[in-house]
Amino acid sequence: MGLALGLAGFSSGPVLADDGHEQKSAAAPAAGPKCTKSQRQQLKQAGDNFSMACLPGADLAKMPPAAATLAPGETASSPNMTLLHNTPKQGEFAQEGAYNSDLAFAGNYAYAGNYNGFTVYDLSVPTAPEVVTQVSCPGAQNDVSVYDNLLILSVDSSRNDDSCRSTGQSASVKSSWEGIRVFDITDRANPMYVAAVETDCGSHTHTLAPEKSGKNLFVYVSSYSPNANFPDCQPPHDKISVVKVPVDEPSAATLIGTRVLFADGGNPAGTTSRETTGCHDITAYPELDIAAGACMGDGVLLDISDRANPVVTESVRDLENFAFWHSATFNNAGTKVVFTDELGGGGGATCNPAVGPNKGANAIYDIVDGKLVFKSYYKISRTQSNTENCVAHNGSLIPVEGKDIMVQAWYQGGVSVFDFTNSSKPTEIAWFDRGPLSDEKLILGGSWSAYYYNGYIYSNDIQQGFDVLGVVDKRLKRAGSVRMDVFNPQSQPSYNG
Repeated sequence: MGLALGLAGFSSGPVLADDGHEQKSAAAPAAGPKCTKSQRQQLKQAGDNFSMACLPGADLAKMPPAAATLAPGETASSPNMTLLHNTPKQGEFAQEGAYNSDLAFAGNYAYAGNYNGFTVYDLSVPTAPEVVTQVSCPGAQNDVSVYDNLLILSVDSSRNDDSCRSTGQSASVKSSWEGIRVFDITDRANPMYVAAVETDCGSHTHTLAPEKSGKNLFVYVSSYSPNANFPDCQPPHDKISVVKVPVDEPSAATLIGTRVLFADGGNPAGTTSRETTGCHDITAYPELDIAAGACMGDGVLLDISDRANPVVTESVRDLENFAFWHSATFNNAGTKVVFTDELGGGGGATCNPAVGPNKGANAIYDIVDGKLVFKSYYKISRTQSNTENCVAHNGSLIPVEGKDIMVQAWYQGGVSVFDFTNSSKPTEIAWFDRGPLSDEKLILGGSWSAYYYNGYIYSNDIQQGFDVLGVVDKRLKRAGSVRMDVFNPQSQPSYNG
């Protein structure tokens, strides 16, 4: 059964996103939407932050009509963008509640997260990916990164133990586990689970920051929404966890400590943005020793020159338009940051005139003398139906020398390519979109992650599977000469050659 999701309250300000996982589900604001008991049960295993977008399906009718043009099963795109291949979800990952999530790449392989584990794809023929293996290891949301022969998974679902056979267990039980899992992927057909590291409030996402010698891999663990009833997720949680993984001995991975990023507590409760109680996502740029954090109610810059001790150097807030600071992407020069607002937690229909162009959008900032200077918003202009969850989500740069161009997932809003070389006037140059999964109820779906890698755009669609997209456009031609050996979108490489 699909999640009946919707959105409410935009006439007086954005609905504040809340986490969908049981271990961090604080009480909803009084004015927020309510979920049925069955929906709450589904949301325990769901979600980026989906629970606050949960409404009975009939309430969708309260939203103004949205003039979307695609019907279920239909696709559309700009003339320069083409869907080249789709690999449907399969096996234990085929069910509706087994959501596809993030992607990472190394050599001729893609690693695709899923709430039930991860899939390894062979990209030797990019337009015809082949499944190498599918590893069953439940632990929402299983965000994935790769380094050398290691694969890191984020587990943000409270489990009864750290094994891949674990089951869900309330975080109020002290023995419950969630955090980081480490796999050896030397044999890609048979990944070996070699280490588990428990972290406070689990790991919603993680970021790789290898030291420059390459001997140790530092993992910044982002998590949020503490609860006084959860022994391992206590308020105020104004911090991230730092895990150290020796590359030659990954079984010795260990938590080396936590680092408080918000000594003043960050954005407080009672504003239109979410209260800051941790970070959702951090993107590192290791070559420049900097990182950008999307931390609920705050957007931050960090100095990571001391990998074990990241320090916030700049913080900004947007109380007018941003509800939930979700993710960040630098330009190649490290002089700009694109922050995303996951309004409605990824489960709401926010790409429509009722919500408007500045909410659930990207905010583009220039970095001037170490300060973040706001320049503009960017949001797709195509109206999506009231049964399509749509909001800014995960994306990456397309490596065009001298230009700032990004590809980005918008859930059921599809995939968008836009140029932000002029920070004040971002312009879309290509797009791909599917019709809604249903025209009667909102079933959670669409592109979770869309990234450029070695000539193609790869998208992990929550329900439809693994997509390969091609763009033929003279503005992107120079990207074709750039080849990467490894690509983790939350650990940005330099394209300077």
